[in-house]
Amino acid sequence: MATEQAGPEVSDGILTRIATWTENLSEQAYAYLLLAPGFLVLLLFAFWPLASAVRMSFFADVITGGNLGEFVGFSNYVALLTNDNALAPAAFVDPSFQTPILEQALFMTVLFAVLSVAGETLLGFLYAMLMRAEYRGRRLVRLLIILPWAIPIVIQGMIFFLLFRPGYGLLTEPLQQIGLFSSLPLNTTFDGFVIVTVADIWKTSAFMALLILAGLESVNQDLYEVADVMGASRWQRFRHITFPLVFPVLMVAMLFRTMGALRVYGIIESTGVGCSTVPSMTCLVTQMMFGSATLYGSAAAVSVLIAIVVGLFITIYLGFIRRSNQNLGFA
Repeated sequence: MATEQAGPEVSDGILTRIATWTENLSEQAYAYLLLAPGFLVLLLFAFWPLASAVRMSFFADVITGGNLGEFVGFSNYVALLTNDNALAPAAFVDPSFQTPILEQALFMTVLFAVLSVAGETLLGFLYAMLMRAEYRGRRLVRLLIILPWAIPIVIQGMIFFLLFRPGYGLLTEPLQQIGLFSSLPLNTTFDGFVIVTVADIWKTSAFMALLILAGLESVNQDLYEVADVMGASRWQRFRHITFPLVFPVLMVAMLFRTMGALRVYGIIESTGVGCSTVPSMTCLVTQMMFGSATLYGSAAAVSVLIAIVVGLFITIYLGFIRRSNQNLGFA
């Protein structure tokens, strides 16, 4: 009987000592203690993979026996930044590309991110206004707006593949006749880039619309009543009330979408365009890592460069968000 009662008493003693210890902590130390589990998860799932990629980027491409190859320092970065396609995977070798492989991939990725996020923002704002307005049939409009976002990316790619398939694609011949596309749009870099960008805008504008709609719903309606009393026009209401108050939410939405666009890969493959036609940075990593050459060190170096590009965009967006919050008096 005495042995059975010892467990709870010991547990109560430990809990009492922990409670006493936490009560004696300063407010700042207690806050750090509560945040510690979150920091540990962040280290495990975010910083550890990044640190592993950084470490691998300083070693030779060949991995033997599960161990990294020879330490080569910044040689992988130098080769990527200066070498003329010597590291290009076979799928990327295209006579039409006259620039180094990294420059091709970086240009394609950043241009795709800028155009797709700009298109998604404009279309998302229009969608949000439609979803917020009161009119008959609003539920059907909301369903039609959200539907593309709910479609799996494979189905989305199949739709655009059938639209632009050479020979009998629904849009291939009409666009070719008016001189916009070639007869093989999925195999042409410019046409393929346009198709991938439009497909991404079509799918993810609903995501932008939902975030912008949340920002619109948070605007104090009393401000519009005051504006009406003062005789403000629709444009003045939008310029001086709606846009400034929605701007921080808009920047957050654009930040999320930019990070996703800079990692573009799935939509390129699912539409049938392929990485050899539109070589993004992620395509380059995939081809290097899992292609016949298995350039592990170089692929890790490209991954680090992608992280740096994403970090630059995040810094720019956070600057805009901080400035807008200061203008609104939130910081």
